[in-house]
Amino acid sequence: MRAVLQRVTSASVSVDGAVVGAVDRPGLVALVGVTHGDGPDQVEAMARKISELRILRDERSVLDEGAPVLVVSQFTLYADTRKGRRPSWNNAAPGAVAEPLVDAVVGALRARGVEVATGRFGAMMEVTLVNDGPVTLVVDV
Repeated sequence: MRAVLQRVTSASVSVDGAVVGAVDRPGLVALVGVTHGDGPDQVEAMARKISELRILRDERSVLDEGAPVLVVSQFTLYADTRKGRRPSWNNAAPGAVAEPLVDAVVGALRARGVEVATGRFGAMMEVTLVNDGPVTLVVDV
């Protein structure tokens, strides 16, 4: 499982022109991708990283601050661009595998007391954010 975490002052995700998820105060955007072989262990490890990494201002975590997280599924995080000009998506888990695992990350974050907003799995989404810092990390678990 892989995530790109971006510290933000605000963010939203829209589908067909309608906002489906947003954070309106400082927090994180988590773009989450799933690969073959990911399961419950990766879900728990990712939820722990997202909620406990001290990447907010003053070296605080999402849990320390009570900060919100916008989780957006992102299969393109597993693109293989080593050959040619067309990325290969073979390393990304298919939707039937990935969707329940992304949902499980959301559930695990909520179980930790994190306020979570989401995009819509498989939809063409427009993500708008104000990156704070900028702080952007790639997390692999």
